[in-house]
Amino acid sequence: MTTAVGTGLGVEHFLADGFSLKQHLADYLRLEPSELEQRLPSSTEQLAALHPGAFDFAQAGRFYEDTVGTAHLLELAAWHLGSAEYIADTLRLQQRFAQGQVLDFGGGIGSHALAAAALPQVERVWFVDLNPHNRACVQARADSLGLGARLSCHRDLDDARLPGRFDTLVCLDVLEHLPDPAGQLKQFAQRLAPSGTALLNWYFFKGFNGEYPFHVDDPALVDRFFHTLQERFLEVFHPYLITTRAYRLR
Repeated sequence: MTTAVGTGLGVEHFLADGFSLKQHLADYLRLEPSELEQRLPSSTEQLAALHPGAFDFAQAGRFYEDTVGTAHLLELAAWHLGSAEYIADTLRLQQRFAQGQVLDFGGGIGSHALAAAALPQVERVWFVDLNPHNRACVQARADSLGLGARLSCHRDLDDARLPGRFDTLVCLDVLEHLPDPAGQLKQFAQRLAPSGTALLNWYFFKGFNGEYPFHVDDPALVDRFFHTLQERFLEVFHPYLITTRAYRLR
C-alpha cells in the first residue's frame, strides 16, 4: 500500500482522528474542545435551518459561498468523523489512482486533499471550494501538517494559477449540489489529462423523508448527467465496494 510522505498521513491516521480534525477545527473556529463536541451532533440540522423551505438551486453558489459560513465546516466534520470507515475506503481508492497534479473540486473539510498532498507520487494538490471558510481552514490544516507547500486553495476553476490539465480529479459529494451537474462533467472532461483519472460520486436524491434538501433530483437534469457521463468518460474497475467510481476519458 502507498504510504504518505514523511507525515504519517495515511488511512490509519484518518481512522484514528480524521487527520487531527477536531483539533484543527477547534483552533480555526476558536472553540473550546467541549464546545465543539456539543455543536457537532446538531450540525446537520443547523445547516438545514439556514435555508428553510424549498432550496433554490439557481442560487446554490451564493448559498454555499456566503450563507453557510462556518456551519458547513461543522456539518462536514460530523459527516467525516461519523462515516470514517466509508471515507477510509475512498482514501484507499485515491491512493490507488492519485498522481501528478491533483484537483480536489468542492473539497470541503479537506480530508482527501490533505491525504493526496502527502502521497509521494503527487506533485501538488489544487483544492477548489466556493466557501472561503473551507479554503482558509484547509490551508491552515495543510500548514499544520507540514503540507502547505504541496497544497493551495482556490475559489474556482477560473483561477489562472491552476494548471490547464490535471492528472487526477477528485469530486466527491458535490455533483448532487450543483444546478448543472452535466455541465460540470463537460468542464471536467476539458481539464482532465488524456491519461488522467477522475474519481466521482453523486446522490441525486432528496431522501425518502426529505433529509437531503440540498440535493438535485430533477429527472431531466439527472438524465443529462448520465448521458454526458457515458459520452465523455469510461469507467475503470476498482475493488472497493463504495459509491465512488473511477473514470478515464473516452
